[in-house]
Amino acid sequence: MPLLIKNCRLLANGKVFAKNILVKNGKISRITNKELKADKIIDAKNNFVLPGMIDCHVHFREPGLTHKEDFLTGSMAAAKGGITTVLDMPNTIPPTTTISALEEKRRLAKKSVVNYGFHFGATADNLSDIKKAKSIAAVKLYMDYTTGDLKVDDFEVISDIFKASKITVVHAEEERVKDITEILIRNKIKNKIHIAHVSSEKELKYAKQNKIKKQITLEVAPQHLFLNDKDLQSLGAFAEMKPRLKSENDQKALWKGVANGDIDVIATDHAPHLKEEKEQANYPFGVPGVETMLPLLLDAFNNNKISLAQIIDLCCANPAKIFKIRNKGILKEGYDADLTIVDLDKRQAVRNEDLLTKCKWSPFEGKILKGWPVMTIVNGNVVYDNGEVFDIKAKEVSYS
Repeated sequence: MPLLIKNCRLLANGKVFAKNILVKNGKISRITNKELKADKIIDAKNNFVLPGMIDCHVHFREPGLTHKEDFLTGSMAAAKGGITTVLDMPNTIPPTTTISALEEKRRLAKKSVVNYGFHFGATADNLSDIKKAKSIAAVKLYMDYTTGDLKVDDFEVISDIFKASKITVVHAEEERVKDITEILIRNKIKNKIHIAHVSSEKELKYAKQNKIKKQITLEVAPQHLFLNDKDLQSLGAFAEMKPRLKSENDQKALWKGVANGDIDVIATDHAPHLKEEKEQANYPFGVPGVETMLPLLLDAFNNNKISLAQIIDLCCANPAKIFKIRNKGILKEGYDADLTIVDLDKRQAVRNEDLLTKCKWSPFEGKILKGWPVMTIVNGNVVYDNGEVFDIKAKEVSYS
């Protein structure tokens, strides 16, 4: 059933265009000035239509931790936040470190209303599984402790993992980032490394050594852009995450990295825990983020801290390119009709009671933001429309 989205504002090559988008069979069929015939018509009301956001770093907690989140609730929250594709992390129970665990996660994820893919977990002794894993976004290696027991310390093992995987996503903090660069150089490894949630000026410096900087891509999470260690005084455990919040100077360095192109991706590291878990003495680390990433960035755009073109690159085009996700990340005829319509003038507070994530809280509670997604379209289907989410199943992404 053809769908026409009329009165769109699109951004291309730094210029704004008024266009209509015709969608057929889940694909962008035409981007045109003409108002073509269609069975269904959506009036974008001169709002910007962006490529659907691609969040390459989420923890949807399934299997094993579904009291915190699952693929249905997490994906509904993502749709509300303008996200049309997510890549899920492996530190579940059991972890996604075997082929059977990967296939089970594939089965569980079919309830998702946004498109999905998977990172496969690395351990000290699962190299044979890593080599067998098919249709994955990347291999995830933990060089620092976080939720789950997947930390790998042996540099020889890490070198073998880097050699076995075309792209490895690494949780590495501070000096561990320096260790990555030394392992790559010493072993003459040419495969790609994606460093997750960079949080400090020191990590940026280590990662951008001239010898290997083309091999390494960098990701930053919204919480490290919009919060710093001073926020721990008011938020306490609700601002505790891995990596932990850093200084205001580190925060400024991350924004500088966004401005000068050193940062390649913004991704949420959506890591929900229930309020009562966060209120315990031995609270878990992690914060939710899929519903607030885009509003925070649009608010930053309205405050001249980032451009719309940068948001599209960091949250759409670059994740698709880095992880070789087929037919996503840009608005182009023949590409998947994953679209996010945003109202740049909509002003609204983040409110816990409005959130769709199971944990029902945000470190940004009460913050008034200008600029919100108002409609999310996945594979040509409207899955979010001004507060309402529709349970239309999406599908697993494919890779080129």
